[in-house]
Amino acid sequence: MATVYEINKGINRSIVFKGIKAQYIIYLAAGLVGLLIVFAILYVIGINMYVCLGIILPSGGGLFMTVQNYSKKYGEHGLLKKAAGRKLPLCIQSRSRKVFIQLQQDHEKETSIGSPASHL
Repeated sequence: MATVYEINKGINRSIVFKGIKAQYIIYLAAGLVGLLIVFAILYVIGINMYVCLGIILPSGGGLFMTVQNYSKKYGEHGLLKKAAGRKLPLCIQSRSRKVFIQLQQDHEKETSIGSPASHL
């Protein structure tokens, strides 16, 4: 009897498979392909198959649990937002007022051009 896996997806909703959401499915698939390659390399260099399985199976379980925890903790876009947040500077320093004066002058030009009195 064949096993049927159901993928739940509604309108404007992300894909959910076994509790794993959106891009985490891709992360899991890439990790499993990586583990398959590591298994093949270990087996080809002559390591016993049971030792290879002893390395790969716990690694696969750890990968699945880690991806599932990330999916639950950060949600659909949370991990990407966290990575983007690390790239933000802690503070912005300016040693001169020149930038702010230029911004103020540009703002004054825009407001004077767009004012109704300038069209008369």
